[in-house]
Amino acid sequence: MSANLDFVRSIYADWECGDFSRSDWADPQIEYVIVGGPEPGESTGLAGMAKAWRNVLRTMDDYRSLLDECREIDAERVLVLVHRSGHGKTSGLDVAQVGDRGAALFHIRNGRVTRLVIYLERDQALADLDLEE
Repeated sequence: MSANLDFVRSIYADWECGDFSRSDWADPQIEYVIVGGPEPGESTGLAGMAKAWRNVLRTMDDYRSLLDECREIDAERVLVLVHRSGHGKTSGLDVAQVGDRGAALFHIRNGRVTRLVIYLERDQALADLDLEE
């Protein structure tokens, strides 16, 4: 098993428990991208990524990102297929009702994530990378 796969799995160990507080895995100038959903966007740096995560977590209760599969794409990229759980604080709507299967693409260099692309729709990630589930 590669070091990059182990590295990404260690990040998800926290995320699966609903703990998104650590950022020691991220490069200080990380590019953070959200593809799809009601608020797609891009930010740079730890502060930008933290703000984007806060915007998500502020609207959700008991939010989790659960690893289904981890694939090494090449020496610097790892694709994670995930499903999400939780529900809206105001609406009470379960994440599964609006689409819970997503993906994350980690770009890793020198032991840090330099770019993280969050796909709200798993199919979009697979299509962008010309992969199949």
